[in-house]
This record gives sequence, C-alpha cells and structure tokens, in this order.
Amino acid sequence: MSAAEELKADVEDAIADDEPAAAISPRIDAAVASGAKDLRIGLMGGTFDPIHYGHLIAAEQAREQFDLDFVIFLPAGNPSFKQDKKVSDGEDRYEMARIATQDNRAFDVSRIEIDREGVTYTYDTICELRDKLPGTTEVYFITGADAIVSLPKWYKADELAKIAHFAACTRPGYDYTQFKEAQDADIGLQFEVEFFDVPALAISSTDLRKRVSEGKSIAYMTPPQVIRFIAKRGLYMDGEI
Repeated sequence: MSAAEELKADVEDAIADDEPAAAISPRIDAAVASGAKDLRIGLMGGTFDPIHYGHLIAAEQAREQFDLDFVIFLPAGNPSFKQDKKVSDGEDRYEMARIATQDNRAFDVSRIEIDREGVTYTYDTICELRDKLPGTTEVYFITGADAIVSLPKWYKADELAKIAHFAACTRPGYDYTQFKEAQDADIGLQFEVEFFDVPALAISSTDLRKRVSEGKSIAYMTPPQVIRFIAKRGLYMDGEI
C-alpha cells in the first residue's frame, strides 16, 4: 500500500470512529488530526446546481495530473458572480455534492462557503482554509477555463496569485490565447495557470436544469443518487433556469 493509500485508509478509520462537526470537511479534518504533512489539496469551487459527471471527471483528472491527496468540493454560498441569478438553496446543493462524492476516498465536500454570511469570495475562502491547514500544504484552485479568463478581475486578484496555484479545466481544442489576452490587459497581474483537458465538460448544470424543467431524462449526466435527490426535493421544476 502506498503512503497516499495508507493516509486515506487512516482517514476513513478516523471518520468511522468519530465524526464531529467539520472545521473544513470530515476527511481533511481527519488527515490534519493524524499529523499529515505536505498535503496537496485541490479546491473545486462552483455552485454545483446540480453537480454532474463533468465536475467529477474534472476533479479526478486534476487529482491525478497534479498528484493531489484530496479534492475538496466547495459549494458556493452567496457567490459574487451569481448575484443576478437564481441559485438553489445551499443545503440542497451541499447534499447533492456530498452524495455524489461520498464513494471516492480522495473527494470531500466543505460547508465553509454555504455557512458564511454575506457575499462569498474565493480569496476569503482560500485564506480561511489556509488558516486551518498545515503551513506546508500546497493548494490548487480548480475551475473552468471560462472563469479563469476573468481571473485578473476577481476580488483581491493580486493576493490570490500568491496563495494558491490555479488549474483550469478546458474542453479539447480550447483557445489558450483568451487567457493570455486577459493577462496582458491587466499589467502587473501574472497568474501561473496550468490547463488540462476534460472531454466530459460538454455537460453543463444549466442544461441539466433545463432538461429537468422540461421533464427530460438526465440519466448518465449525473450520479443516480443525485437524480433521486432532485426528484425528491422537486428541484428545477419551476422553469427558472
């Protein structure tokens, strides 16, 4: 058994023994409590409204490509970039992310953003997480290439560049010049971004919401347990996409 596999086995044992309210997330808390050092953590931000296989495949490919110990899914609370759009209740989005990731020992879901009052910003989230993680932890923020283009305009962008690596998932054939042009437009803000292709990104949460509202199937687009949760809660039936 590799060191990474041993760490995950120890974490699962710790969670089974005691599962108090999480400071970060159950698996990460257990890893930190076990004395794990030099962790490599991926942070997957998004509304996850709903979570789908594109998110899960992107997280798994990032975990493998960047040799991450864990990927933490961060359902957005009151995201600054969605102020003019309807977003499902945070508890529903958290639960969908939790049940979609529970069988992968390298994945976990954090309540940090949905429990925070007010508008949520990536900078505040990463700072809060860094305060709770060992100082030697490497943090990778995973997001989509479309979002990364606007990165220089994010809240406290100059500080963000100092506290995390950025990994951008793209569709095959993505035009990388878009990001270079965005950087050139903001002199002095140079982010190091690593890109990786994810073919399954053709799936989108917007399309899933639309299909549910129209009574169409979303089978094989998101895990079965998420489909059942959506039906049980009656999500996306009001026609507002």
